[in-house]
Amino acid sequence: MTQSLSKNTPSMVPGILIKVLLGLAALAVLIPMLFMLTASFMPVMEIRKMPYRWIPSHIAWSNFYRAVAGNDNSFVFIRNVMNSLIVASSVSFFTVVFCAITGYGLAKFRFKGRNIVFMAIMMTMMIPFETIMVPLYMVVLNLGLQNTYRGLIVPFIMNAFGVFMMRQYLQTFPDDILDAARIDGCSEPRIFAKIVMVNSGPALASLAILTFRQQWDNLIWPLMVAHEKRLKTIPTYIVSFAEEKFADEGAMMAVAFLASIPVIVMFITLSKYFVMGSAVYSAGKE
Repeated sequence: MTQSLSKNTPSMVPGILIKVLLGLAALAVLIPMLFMLTASFMPVMEIRKMPYRWIPSHIAWSNFYRAVAGNDNSFVFIRNVMNSLIVASSVSFFTVVFCAITGYGLAKFRFKGRNIVFMAIMMTMMIPFETIMVPLYMVVLNLGLQNTYRGLIVPFIMNAFGVFMMRQYLQTFPDDILDAARIDGCSEPRIFAKIVMVNSGPALASLAILTFRQQWDNLIWPLMVAHEKRLKTIPTYIVSFAEEKFADEGAMMAVAFLASIPVIVMFITLSKYFVMGSAVYSAGKE
C-alpha cells in the first residue's frame, strides 16, 4: 500500500500545481472586482485608509445616488445606460446574424476563391482600429450619421473575428443533415434559419456575449461620434463623471459597479452556452 501511494504521489503533483495556479489567477482577477464592490458602499475616508478595510463600517447609499444623479443632478446616467443597451444589443444582434451567414457560406459552400476570401477577411484582424478610425469617422461624417444611433451601430455590425468563429464552428456541422433537408425540398434560407441557427446555440451565444461586452466597453468611437449628451454611452459617462471636480472615489466605484451589472447578468444567463462554445476553436481544428 505504501508503494502504491508513493507511485501516485508524483502524478498528483502536476494536478495540484495547476489548481493552485488557476486559483491564484482567479484571485488576481476577482480582487479588483471585489474592491470595486466594497468601495462602492464605503464613505470616501474609509476607501482612502490604509490598510484597506474590506468590510465597510456602514453602507453609504449616497454613493449610488451621486452616481445616478451626476454632479449636476441631471440623472443623465439612466439615458446613457439605455443608449449603451440599445447600441450593444443592436450590434450583437446584427453581428451574430451577418457573421453566421458569412461563416456558413465559407464553411459549407464550395466556390472558386473561397479560401482567398476567408484569408482576406482574416487579414483585417491584423489592422488596428486606430489605423482606420479617422477614415471611418470621415465616412460617417460625410453620410450624416454623426450624433445618431446609426453612426454608433452600423460600423460594427460585422467583424472578422465573428466570421472566423462561426466558420470554425459550422465546419463541424454534419453535411448529411443539410443534404437531407435539401432532398426534402427545403430552401437554403430555410435550412439556415431552421436548422443551422437553431443548432448553433453555443457559438451564437459566445459571439453575442463577446460582442456585447466589447460594445458596452467601447469608449473611443462614442467619444468621436456622439457629441450630444443624450447620445452618450456608459463609458463616456464614466469618463465625464471622473473628470468632474466634485466626484469622489465612492461615487466613482458605484458608477463602475452599476455599469458592470448588465454584462454580469448577461454572462450568468448565457454562461452554459458560453462554456459550451469554448470548444469552437478546438472543434474547428480537428
